[in-house]
Formats: sequence, C-alpha cells, structure tokens
Amino acid sequence: MAISPKVKTQKFAEQSRVVLSGSEKAPAENAIHVKATPAKAKVTVSVIVKRKEPLKYNKRAGRAFGPVRVSRAEYKKHHTADPDALKQVKAFAREFNLKVEDDPTAAIRRTVQLTGTAADIQTAFEVELNQKTIDGVEYRVREGGIRLPQSLVGSVLAVLGLDNRPQAKPHFRMRREEPKTALQAADAPAQPSSYNPPQVAQAYQWPATASGAGQTIGIIELGGGYRAADLKTYFQSLNVANPPITAVSVDGGKNAPSNANSADGEVMLDIEVAGSVAPGAKIAVYFTPNTDQGFTDAITTAVHDATNNPSAISISWGGPESSWTAQAMTALDAACQSAAALGITITVAAGDNGSTDGATGKNVDFPASSPHVLACGGTELNANGSTIVSEVVWNELANNDGATGGGVSNFFPLPSWQANSNVPAPEQSGGGRGVPDVSGDADPNSGYNIRVDGQNTVVGGTSAVAPLWAGLAAVANQQLGAKVGFIQPAIYAAKAAAAFNDITEGNNPAFSAGPGWDACTGQGSPKASALIPLLAPVGTTPVPTPTPTPTPAPAPPPKKKKKKKKSASVRPVEKKAAKKVAARKSANKAGKKGSGKKKGKNKKK
Repeated sequence: MAISPKVKTQKFAEQSRVVLSGSEKAPAENAIHVKATPAKAKVTVSVIVKRKEPLKYNKRAGRAFGPVRVSRAEYKKHHTADPDALKQVKAFAREFNLKVEDDPTAAIRRTVQLTGTAADIQTAFEVELNQKTIDGVEYRVREGGIRLPQSLVGSVLAVLGLDNRPQAKPHFRMRREEPKTALQAADAPAQPSSYNPPQVAQAYQWPATASGAGQTIGIIELGGGYRAADLKTYFQSLNVANPPITAVSVDGGKNAPSNANSADGEVMLDIEVAGSVAPGAKIAVYFTPNTDQGFTDAITTAVHDATNNPSAISISWGGPESSWTAQAMTALDAACQSAAALGITITVAAGDNGSTDGATGKNVDFPASSPHVLACGGTELNANGSTIVSEVVWNELANNDGATGGGVSNFFPLPSWQANSNVPAPEQSGGGRGVPDVSGDADPNSGYNIRVDGQNTVVGGTSAVAPLWAGLAAVANQQLGAKVGFIQPAIYAAKAAAAFNDITEGNNPAFSAGPGWDACTGQGSPKASALIPLLAPVGTTPVPTPTPTPTPAPAPPPKKKKKKKKSASVRPVEKKAAKKVAARKSANKAGKKGSGKKKGKNKKK
C-alpha cells in the first residue's frame, strides 16, 4: 500500500502578511522622538484569540437582547480559546524566538502572553518600536498597523502591549473649596452639601435589609493604591464593618499608594463607596498597568477569577473612543461580553468632560460605550435623608469642575434594548449605542466624603457612580438570591421607568436632559427598592427574602438631638408625672371663664 507523501507546513516567515484588522494606531500627539527601542529590551505582548464557539444571544422578534446566561462549566466547555488558534500562536512564537508565558488561565481568558526581545517582537509582528517622550515621560510607542502571517488571520483578534503609553484616565474630581463673592452669596442658591456614601444610598432608596452579603465586588485600577489604616479609620467613622479586601496583581501591577494628588484618590473612592453601600460584600482590587494590554488583561482576569469570584465589577477609568484602536476596543468588549454571559455585572464611569470627553467635537468614553457594560453618568444631588429635593445633570464646565460624559458611540451600533429610547443618530456609520444607561450623584459640589492618604476630602466624578451601581448590583444579588448579571434589557423595559428618578433638567452641553432616556443621565438615578425586583434573571427562582422597602426617613441630626436633651428639664418618669399634673390643671381651667381658655391657648402658642 502506497504511503501518502507528508505535506510540508509552510513556515510563518514564508507566508504573505496581512494587516490585523483594527490594529492601526495613530501617531502619538505631542511626542518627542528619543531613540529606537533597544534591540535587547524585553517586551511582553498579549495575543487575544478567537473563541471555540461564539456566545449565543437571547432573541426577541429577531433582535439580540444580550448573551445567553451560561455556567462556568458550560463556558469552559464551549467558549474558551479555539484549540487550533492556541496551537498556531504557540508555533508562531517558537519560530520567532518568543517565549510563551506559563499561564493556566490562558485558554479561558483566550489570551496568550509572548515575551521576547524588541528585535524579535518587531520581526514577528512587522512593527517598528521607538522610545518617545510624552509630557516629559518616556514610553515605548508603535504606529501604524500590525502585520500577521496569512494563516493567523481570523484566529488572532488583537495583539496588545506593543505600545505602553497610558491608555485611560481616572474619572474622579476633587472638590475645590472656593469662597463665593458677596454677589454670588446673595444671588446663588444654597450649595448642596457633601454626603457619606450611605446617605446617597438612602436618597436612592436602598432596601433597609441591604448588605451585599455573600458577594464580591471587583474593582479595576490602572494605578494608585490604598492604605489599610485609612480604610479602617474611614469605615469606623461610618460605623460600617471594614470589608475584606484582596489586592490582585495583573501584568505586574501593584497596590502602590503615594499621595492624595495621585490615582490614590480613585482607588480609595472606589473602595469606600462600594464598601459602604454594600457593607456585607468582599472587595477584590485588580491592579494593572495603564495600557490597553493591562486594561483588557485585568478585566479577563477578574471575569474568570474562580477564587474571588466577583459578581459585579466596577471600572472608573477610560478615554475617548478615538484614543483607542479598534482591535483594543473589540478585545475589551469581548471580555465584557463574557462577563455578561457568566452573569457578572460590569459598571463603568461615563467620563467627566461632558459631551466632548476632553477631545474635539462630540465623543463618548470607552469602555463605557461597550454595549456589554452599564454606563454610569452623573448628576448634582440635593437630598434630605430619603427625600430628593432636586437632582439635575452634573455640568460645572463653566467653573472648570467637569460635567457628565454622554452621547452616541461612533463604534458600537445601537443595541436592541435601546431601540425605543430615541437615541440621537451617530456621526459615523456603524455607531449608535447611546451613553450613559443610568446615573447617580457625581458633582464634586454634592460629592462624597472620603479618606485618602490620611486626609478627609470631598470627591465627585462619574468614578463615584460606577462603584455605587456595582454596590447596588451586589445588594440586588443578595436580595434576590441570584446574580442579576447583564441588566440592560430589564432597565430599558417600559415597566422599569417608575423605578428611576427621571432627570429632566440640565445638559452636558451638546445634549439636554428630558423625559425618559437622554444622553446626559440615561434612564436616571435609581429607586433601588423598586428596581431590584425587576432585575431578577429570567428562569431563576430567587430564594425567599423580605420584600425590599424604601429606607425609612432618617433620625434628626445629632445636633438637634442634643438641643432636645438640653431643653428637657425632667427625666422620663418625672416627665410623665408632670403631664398628669398638667392634665388636672387643664381640667380645672375648663370649668372657668372663656378668658382662661384663651390664656391657655396663647400659652400653648
């Protein structure tokens, strides 16, 4: 019997090259060339590969309404990395002298990390790496597209980490203390006070039994750090138990606190808000470098973290869509898509620079514009206990104090669940997703009391709204006995309108608030007790829990209590006896002349 000749596999170096779709990176602005990246410098990249099987979507009337919920076991069986794609990438690495990093989560995260010298990396991906300074800091920069061998096209979705310039900014704003002028003091309305996070939760009608017990809230941080002593002091001041906090290192990122003017403000704001509005939840903080690689790797790590198992993930970092490559947005969105399929809620700050997002023209912030995350916009809140006196769009651009992000994506199309929300048309074809979905207190002038690096301060920004809503998701999971997961189809349903405080005043400034959804505050801020029952996932049977009820009105402030105590001249028992004496005197007076009654009335007055 004749033996078939062995077919020789063509080497990757012999194949024609194709530009990886969406990998084109624009020249770095305001960059000063220093030198070519040293040939022997070590570089590690993350190669994102396709799934074994695409995730399925729930469909109604032919429209996709979010990924079908799957268990971790089902996900592992059907939706991890395609085995052939993994095999090809590893073979590619061997041919170009790149080391495949040992990572037991590589398949489930669909991420293969390759390390090599800059010279080998440049040859493997046909890119040019240079050192350039931006704002006085030197970074490794690459421009143009990434070119892959023909056989890898379709298997590799993104190559991240060639460029290590900062990808995102934190969305928090410190309140500036500036005294008003005499004219302002006379004409301007009273400025809302700052709040402790539980007070904001009370205004938004958190259930009285809310705790988030049994849940873990994941927080993504691209810099900064926290100090355990500060957190202990802070939670003690609120009479809230100090939550168990775990720091998780991703791509070498670490908990590295420095000073109050750094990203520490972001880290502490996120932990203190989430930890005090869901006081029974655990917190896992994923520290990662501020690059497109670090950002995506942190999310995939958190989503597939079987040890900490977060059911909600808060993200308060981002940047204009125009500052991202298409491949990076696609890869990060795919990670958020996986989270939705696994029943994990991801909440993301919508940005603090209004409708421009700090760029030219109208822009939305990414990853808030991902259709698989809950985009969180900002308001200015004036509340008295559980009563909201007023709530308007956060816009302090005139005072250089920021404004809520919001608008229409030019990259992600209009999701089915937003089809009836009258989202304005995008400026570029292919876009359409409206941002934000929801909102909450964000104006630094009605901000949150937090503690950072030994200082008590007031902080705002949509950065505060993301952990607020992540806390609400954790509370909902605890209340319902099931993970609410991807909640957009539920919150955009007509019956959910009554579960939101509809914000109808203000702008950001290209878009104005109005009845229903708008590109400033989305559906509005939450009436949590009314909203939570609507978030129960279809097909689940929640464990019996007390029906959530609005938080009762708060007790009078401590000062008023003290005044009442001072005015009381008798103890409770003596006071009761005094009332009986007063009643007898009153009865005696009743038999006297009418003038005596009038005196009694005047005395009462």
